[in-house]
Amino acid sequence: MGEQQPPSSDKRKKTPKPESRLAMVRRARRINRELAEVYPYAHPELDFENAFQLLIATVLSAQTTDLRVNQTTPALFAKYPTPEDLAAAQPEEVEELIRPTGFFRAKTKSIMGLSAAIRDNFGGEVPGRLEDLVTLPGVGRKTAFVVLGNAFGVPGITVDTHFMRLARRWKWTDQDDPVKIEAEIATIFPKSEWTMLSHRVIFHGRRICHSRRPACGACPITHLCPAYGEGETDPEKARKLLKYEMGGRPGQRLKPPPDYPGEPAPAMGAIE
Repeated sequence: MGEQQPPSSDKRKKTPKPESRLAMVRRARRINRELAEVYPYAHPELDFENAFQLLIATVLSAQTTDLRVNQTTPALFAKYPTPEDLAAAQPEEVEELIRPTGFFRAKTKSIMGLSAAIRDNFGGEVPGRLEDLVTLPGVGRKTAFVVLGNAFGVPGITVDTHFMRLARRWKWTDQDDPVKIEAEIATIFPKSEWTMLSHRVIFHGRRICHSRRPACGACPITHLCPAYGEGETDPEKARKLLKYEMGGRPGQRLKPPPDYPGEPAPAMGAIE
């Protein structure tokens, strides 16, 4: 008796066909377009009035929240408004002013060092080129792109922890090195979109697509997300996970842009 063949009506589960590069790029660009509709007010969430303030605030934002930095920098900038002022400061006084941001001794060394370098090497003006910015103490590519994109209008991709997490969740990349992620994302989107793409992705990561409990049930781009279901899918439960203006709470900036739909963050010492 020969080997019995399976009936022709046998329905076997097929392995999903891998997404092509072209399909991924199209999906990624659609995500960017739809995030632009969700967050038309996306912006850097650090308070600043000039390139020097943005540079200092970005360095201080390592290992802490933008809110904490924004609550700390008003007193720092009032006392040391220029690179020359900060470079000539007493380290102990700077440490005390920036203590709330954490790692205040290392950060003091960085911001005083970069201030001295700006004074000595760049005529007291923050340089507007990537290759110059990364020579400053405590300034890497991520910090440099924040400054270039938001103080100088030079396009750049800011690969912070939120951007890295979402780029991987959305299958834009499988890399875990920020420089490699930056390089791959740069091939997906036109250069003119890089800065605003960064803001939109970071906004989405902070408000909806969180690290531990993404609010999948309240996410407006679930139809484009291959990671849908990793978080809470019940709409009511998901809405309770929303943060900042999406959840009806203050944002991170004490002085947000005029078109920001949420409430300003509280100053240091106010009830948070």
